[in-house]
Amino acid sequence: MLQPLPRSGAAQGGWRQAQAWLHTWCGLWCSWLLFAIFLTGTLAVFAEPITHWMTPEHHAEEAAAQVSDSEAEPTGTLHQRLAWGLAYMAQQHPGAGMWELWPADARGAGELRVYWLDAQGQYVAAQLDPRTGAPLPESSHSPLRQTLGGHHFVNFHYELHAGRVGLWIVGVAALAMLVALVSGVITHRRIFKDFFTFRPGKGQRSWLDAHNAVAVLTLPFQLMIAYTGIALSGLTFMPAGIAAYFGTGQEGSRAFLAALNEPGKPERSGTPMEVPELEPLVLRGQALMGQPVRAVVIDHPGDAAARVGVYGWNDADGTRQRLSPTSGMAMFSAATGDVLQVRQPGEVDGGTPSLVQSVLGGLHMVTFGGLALKWVYFVCGLAGSAMMATGAILFVVKRRTKHLGEFGSATVAVYRLIEGLNVAAVAGLAVACIGFLWANRLVPLGLPHRDDWELAAFFGLWALAVLHAWARPPAAAWREQLGVLALLCLGLPVLNFMTTGDHLAAHFRGGDWESAGVELFVLATGIAAAAVVRRLHRGPAVQSRRSVSVAGQATGSIAQPESGV
Repeated sequence: MLQPLPRSGAAQGGWRQAQAWLHTWCGLWCSWLLFAIFLTGTLAVFAEPITHWMTPEHHAEEAAAQVSDSEAEPTGTLHQRLAWGLAYMAQQHPGAGMWELWPADARGAGELRVYWLDAQGQYVAAQLDPRTGAPLPESSHSPLRQTLGGHHFVNFHYELHAGRVGLWIVGVAALAMLVALVSGVITHRRIFKDFFTFRPGKGQRSWLDAHNAVAVLTLPFQLMIAYTGIALSGLTFMPAGIAAYFGTGQEGSRAFLAALNEPGKPERSGTPMEVPELEPLVLRGQALMGQPVRAVVIDHPGDAAARVGVYGWNDADGTRQRLSPTSGMAMFSAATGDVLQVRQPGEVDGGTPSLVQSVLGGLHMVTFGGLALKWVYFVCGLAGSAMMATGAILFVVKRRTKHLGEFGSATVAVYRLIEGLNVAAVAGLAVACIGFLWANRLVPLGLPHRDDWELAAFFGLWALAVLHAWARPPAAAWREQLGVLALLCLGLPVLNFMTTGDHLAAHFRGGDWESAGVELFVLATGIAAAAVVRRLHRGPAVQSRRSVSVAGQATGSIAQPESGV
């Protein structure tokens, strides 16, 4: 088994040198995974606009809905909508354990939807005509292409599409990130001075300046993201408390979730009773929580122990002002009409621990602050990704012409492996991300499990990038993968026009800022990648002469005839 020799840092120096060794090696071995987690998490900030772009069939529906809102025929009142939803559920699903009615949007208009739990405990939905209360057939809606959309980046960010195993891997990586951040602060004595220093064209010095600058700029953000990410999954990483109180296994997990999300839910009494008229309870609930009704949930409908929960709509101003994203809620007894529970907007069930977790979730997932704060998170996320990329590249640049033989006779091979991983982790992941968007337009709409094919394109392209990075010299691999990235990015708007007929000008004319933003960012990425490729093409001759000169002077050099970035 290959192990670094103890002569490089920790064993030969004091506290600061030990932290430098820890920062270097802990940061390196986790940098590739952390870069992927951080970049996909950054893209996940705008998961909804990405999903919007990836479901173009929905754009016509949204435009038509905007027109119909201004020219709509009169629809049912709140009283009528609630009565229609209740009648549909009583006729079609009388034995369901839960009924849920979404009578209108925050303005009292829009769609009328109903939900229920089937015999298998699955969530099922139907849409009713808001003018008549009649069920709308599924064929009346334009089918959306089956896609994960922007949720792909959300899922990869926190569990790598690998379930609980992936969640543990991400948690360990986040802990390593905290170690690397703290040890990096201790190591860099002139960290704030270095933040204002950048010397371009100086090789290793330039990479270090860039690494220091983006690290210091976003250090509070990075510490917050790493800590809140670990805290959000703390119950998974430290389940002893749940096991001790609720028991182990799936039964214990279900009991814990029920206690957390359904406090005071009664058992069925066995005495039949019709669900009362909902409008008086809804009006009382709106007054108690200060929000328009979003949903009405009836637990144990048709039973004397039934309860009616009225949940509110979060308006944009309220969402920007609250760290906790929860909406208001008022719970009533269906039999007596008594108020069982009131939750104001921003409060949570479960007391202070649940509120703390909700606030940490709001900080991590930027559920407050509106669009402006989302852009702050996005820019800081890109800077954090750049910090990890520059750190990994700096490691190789620093040792390209002078290493300490940390891995004995295998040192050259290990560093070649590391350099290949750098290419695949940075450029290869970017190619996979844009390839995911290409797959969304190229995979046939009627293909079964279409979303799995899009996901396969993402991982397939990334795997090919890994193989290519190890098969080609580092400099060539950087140029070729960044070149592919530039072509894919610059060609995406063309592909979109050829497959859907949409284009940037149409997005601007129609006020579709979400689609326009996605394509503008992709174009900016393509232009940046093309600029880097052009710079790398101009430099090989000079770099090659330097590498040959250094290789002739230094024994054990791992310099390549054509050095990388």
